[in-house]
Amino acid sequence: MHGLPGGWSDMAEGLGEGRDARTSILVVDDHTTFAELLTGALRQETDLHAVGVADDVESSVRLCGMLRPDVVVMDYHLSGGNGVTASARILRERPGTRIVMLTGDPAQHVLEAAAATGICAFLPKDGSLATLLETIRSARCGTMAVHPSLLAADHPSRRGGAAVPALTQRELQVLRLMAQGHSVGTNARLLSISPNTCRGYVKTILAKLGAHSQLEAVAVASRLGLLTGRS
Repeated sequence: MHGLPGGWSDMAEGLGEGRDARTSILVVDDHTTFAELLTGALRQETDLHAVGVADDVESSVRLCGMLRPDVVVMDYHLSGGNGVTASARILRERPGTRIVMLTGDPAQHVLEAAAATGICAFLPKDGSLATLLETIRSARCGTMAVHPSLLAADHPSRRGGAAVPALTQRELQVLRLMAQGHSVGTNARLLSISPNTCRGYVKTILAKLGAHSQLEAVAVASRLGLLTGRS
């Protein structure tokens, strides 16, 4: 099941180039029922617009290039590979694409591998529709999100003596707010600092954790146990 949903009039050419003010979405999932339910739910939202469905890695990359969606809702388990493979290829060709990954397997290595590709959100597949819709809307605005249930409180790697970077109290505060999916502006207001100062903390945190994105930093911090406790 891949391509434009049956009976839809949208053509591939020109999509994602400002023709429609709504957020355009490509659904990538090899479970027909889930994909149909999600696209049906998206039809009910006036500001969201599902432009197509793909069911494997190859079709997801091909359709993303054709349809140029604002957001891709990507399942982790796919035919021909997985959502991490597909996301990496899509973002290599179209770096501005926002990808929300869903998984029924919240393993730490999956979160870290997904975050390393540059996706913007990571959610459990059995989570609420309201949370998914909110995440899709936020994704287009440039925010990142990872569901709290996917952030383990303790990890064997930390207990086994893995090196934990030394973060200052303020850096830990910023990191934990990042894990809640807040924007830099929101974090700055919550901490009573300027946005530029907050961005400086984010850059330092990424450097200390060896991460290339805020989501990747949160994934690494989760593995190292840095998201627990108070500061």
